[in-house]
Amino acid sequence: MERKQAFLAIDIGTGNVRAAVVSAGGELLALARENVSYMKDSDYPDSIYFDPSALWVQIKQLVEAVLVQTGDVEILAITATSQREGIVVLDAAGQPLIGMSNHDNRGREWESMIADKDRMYTLTGRYPTALFSALKLVGLRERKPQLWGRVVSFTSISDWVQFQFSGVMGYEHSQASETLLYDINAGAWSDELCGVFGLSPSLLPPLLSSGTVLGTVLPDVARELAIAPQAVVVVGGADTQLAIHSLQPDTDDVVVVSGTTTPIIKVVDAYVIDNHQRTWTGRYVDENSFMLEANAGVTGLNYQRLKEIFYPNEPYEVIEKELDEASYSQCVASLGSLVADEDTPLTKGGFIFNAPVSHQLTRGGFVFAILWDIACSIYENYNVLCSVSKYEKDYIWACGGGVQSRKLRQFIANLTNKKIRIRNTYRQSSVLGGAFICARALGLKPVDPQLLEEVEPQNRELFLGLYAEWKRARNTFKQIR
Repeated sequence: MERKQAFLAIDIGTGNVRAAVVSAGGELLALARENVSYMKDSDYPDSIYFDPSALWVQIKQLVEAVLVQTGDVEILAITATSQREGIVVLDAAGQPLIGMSNHDNRGREWESMIADKDRMYTLTGRYPTALFSALKLVGLRERKPQLWGRVVSFTSISDWVQFQFSGVMGYEHSQASETLLYDINAGAWSDELCGVFGLSPSLLPPLLSSGTVLGTVLPDVARELAIAPQAVVVVGGADTQLAIHSLQPDTDDVVVVSGTTTPIIKVVDAYVIDNHQRTWTGRYVDENSFMLEANAGVTGLNYQRLKEIFYPNEPYEVIEKELDEASYSQCVASLGSLVADEDTPLTKGGFIFNAPVSHQLTRGGFVFAILWDIACSIYENYNVLCSVSKYEKDYIWACGGGVQSRKLRQFIANLTNKKIRIRNTYRQSSVLGGAFICARALGLKPVDPQLLEEVEPQNRELFLGLYAEWKRARNTFKQIR
């Protein structure tokens, strides 16, 4: 019997690391996951890091596990995707020194070194903060000089994983968009931007396009993982971009990627500048497209943490059933999501409900409020996106774990007055997007993802009233310091 041909995709998100095997026809054959282990760095007020060597061991163990699940498959290609803004710093021998995640803010104390933030926004497509990689490097340099003295290069987490598999170092364009060292419109590293941070351009690896074949897997790695030595390593990209790629959207489509955070994206064919500096523009996974983005911030992570409290052992089907039974206005939440139009983020959040506590208030009511908070935050950011680049199509694509909730899909449809479309790739969109990249790189027949569901808007006036109530609740929390 002929062996099934497949791709291996590694996905390092903010919360967990996954290894997946996807058939050459686009079918998810197996997936294994574990949490990423982070540590606090006491040299900074707000710093989180990880040990890349430990992460690599974890990745190899997950690969072994997922290959056992799939049985006798032939891995044709390997790729990686990862959280944006996360980086790995390397020494002269290519050994990793430290990994800094997207929620590592060690550079916050040095944000003031950027004198001309307007110029920075024009070049990088984003308002500069400690979220981005350049300031992580500055924080490392300023407070850990001995470690910094060993640094010769850095790259994104996904590009580092591909380096571990192939021995070829590079930096993919969509990931480079998150560094503050990359000229978005030019599609190139910028000496000017390096000069702002006092960073040598020699730190920057060669830029690589998504879909580039780096070469075959390293022999030692192939032997250790029982992967065919002729398997090639393919450049993937940032997790948001690969998730969108799994939907195969058209230019000017809007996509909601509901994960740990929730980017609201418009795929565009030209560099877009927001005069009010509320949105980001980054590179997409092809050479000619960009992503215009507003971001609702931490959303899915809130949902997961509160699900563990209210529904620790129940499946999503139980939650959805109880959501259908929950009263619309028993409880309102504001849990720290971001709104692009606001100057400062919320630092306090919570639930508001009538006192004394009603017998009608259930755990379903609390989860209803969480999902409604996410939907309203998406709507606010969608409106900002539309104010920068008008959107007239009658649908919005959605993907990511958050839109497993049909209630959330309906909420977004009701608020935006757009049909919400999902494809059969929506659950594991980043790894499937990576598999599509592999197929393209190998010249195989393109995968054609199928439309799975289209949600029509309903009862918009009712939900706009609930939205106004949510805004009042959010304003209440804004006053708390």
